[in-house]
Amino acid sequence: MKVILVDQRHGHTKTIVLKGWLKGLLSLCLLGTPVALGYFGYGLAVSQNNGVFSEESAQNWERQIRIQTEQISEIKDESEQQIEALTMRLAMLQARLVRLDAVGERITTIAKLDTGEFDFSDPIAIGGPATGVSESYSAAGFMDAVYQLERQLDDRQQQLEILEGLMTDRKIQSDVFIAGRPVEKAWIASRFGQRPDPITGRITFHGGIDFTTGKSGAEINTVAAGVITWSGPRSGYGLMVEVNHGNGFTTRYAHSEMLLVDVGDIVMKGQNIALVGSTGRSTGPHVHFEVYKNGRVVDPAAYIHRTAR
Repeated sequence: MKVILVDQRHGHTKTIVLKGWLKGLLSLCLLGTPVALGYFGYGLAVSQNNGVFSEESAQNWERQIRIQTEQISEIKDESEQQIEALTMRLAMLQARLVRLDAVGERITTIAKLDTGEFDFSDPIAIGGPATGVSESYSAAGFMDAVYQLERQLDDRQQQLEILEGLMTDRKIQSDVFIAGRPVEKAWIASRFGQRPDPITGRITFHGGIDFTTGKSGAEINTVAAGVITWSGPRSGYGLMVEVNHGNGFTTRYAHSEMLLVDVGDIVMKGQNIALVGSTGRSTGPHVHFEVYKNGRVVDPAAYIHRTAR
């Protein structure tokens, strides 16, 4: 084997002839060096992999996975609790809304408002163009909005309940306020005061106003709400109904053909309590209507011409 050495500076060359064991040694070096480098690299890689995939590293990974699993489980439990709490709050809000709707409907009925204007069974009609950038609620922002809504519902419920109380008191006062006629389609046949008695012809005191319809069977209605204190025959009155309205006021409806209420009944303003007849001391179908104030009979004319509250 020849080895040629070149001198780049002077351009000279030198040839070395290798024979025997030198030739074999050089061949072994040239062929063994790549094999040795490969084996060394393989050993280095195996040693590094053994360090990465050791039993201790596997235990660390398992411990981290277990910790992360527990954290995920805790987050899941916390989320479920928050959802359950939010569900309960929403249910409470729905119950409050139902109560508010009921109060609103009662106020609408008491105040005789237009049902189309305040219809609590339909959703509120709202709208408008969207401007600006819309943002989604964060978890904290959503809960704050729920708390704020709860406070607003509390305030509105208290205000509506106060308003309902005022309206109810006003309606009660209106119901017990004596006003109007006991028979709608009738005319006055005899007024309050001195008059010739229809049976004897003598001048006598007439303590009420007679409303006649010309025939029996017409409805006799209360002129105010109250409690029935008499329902039955009474001397001179025939079949009579007496209603106590409170505040010292009492009304009587006499000469009825039929009575439709009993003593102790609670009657509303305008309720049908009897039918026109001619019982008792009477010359024909009519209603003898009397008003008592603090136990003394007064002229009903001041009350039949009143405007209902």
